[in-house]
Amino acid sequence: MFSQINLGIFGGDQRQVYMAEAFSKLGYRVYTYKTMDTVENENCIPLNNPKELFEKCQVLIGPIPLTKDLVSITASHTMDLNTSNISHMLNKSHILIGGILPASIVNACKEKGIPYFDLMTDERITILNAIATAEGSILEAIKGSEKNLHGSKALILGYGRCAKVLGLKLKGLDVDVIVAARSGDALAYAEAAGHKTIALKDMKSLLPSCDFIFNTIPAMVLDKECLSLTSPTVTIIDIASAPGGVDYEYAFKNNINAKLCLGLPGKVSPKSSADILVTKIDAFMKERSD
Repeated sequence: MFSQINLGIFGGDQRQVYMAEAFSKLGYRVYTYKTMDTVENENCIPLNNPKELFEKCQVLIGPIPLTKDLVSITASHTMDLNTSNISHMLNKSHILIGGILPASIVNACKEKGIPYFDLMTDERITILNAIATAEGSILEAIKGSEKNLHGSKALILGYGRCAKVLGLKLKGLDVDVIVAARSGDALAYAEAAGHKTIALKDMKSLLPSCDFIFNTIPAMVLDKECLSLTSPTVTIIDIASAPGGVDYEYAFKNNINAKLCLGLPGKVSPKSSADILVTKIDAFMKERSD
């Protein structure tokens, strides 16, 4: 059975812990290295040495994202494992799986003929991941504001996967949702979903009246000029990839309530997120065994 192979899970957040538990229940022999917690299971063995992990395991599963700075591996504590020594330790007996794999790792896999799977290139995973991100965004908004979402005015910047799910969930909470985007197609889809829309270049006129702003655009969209127009009681939730789309230095100096919220699936719903990943990875490995 393909499930009898050794599977190594390293780094990451609580998702990796739940993944280790789930894979061990599926019959895989699981080894872990520097995951957030130790899994208490006879089929799941923690290791103290990254070299041992790579020697014992054929399938290696890293975090999402694999790295945030292109060097260190995303983890809950300092690791003696980085993109450089991962590239060095990988060999043809391995399959590498992770999220947002950096070019250096992808190139090493290609050069050595190593199969790899970037989880965040899978459409099903990214769509389902957007659910956890949207729910986490709403949680952060509620925690960060003294206002109800019900009856409030919320501006969503961008209209990609996460923004689409977020807009629908906010609408279900009786929020007055306005979507600002550059693309005419995106604005048309937002309008079809029942949202008010505005071109991104024209959003400044709305900023003073917004109770909440949710940014999903990975570029500087809320600069000093835009932030200076916002309400003193606004809550800004930024879920774009680091470094986000807000001038945080200006926001901090002017007591503007803005927060960059990264890795929400792993923080607010790690088990559900892990279940999605396990199902896809298990299917991927079984396909390779056929």
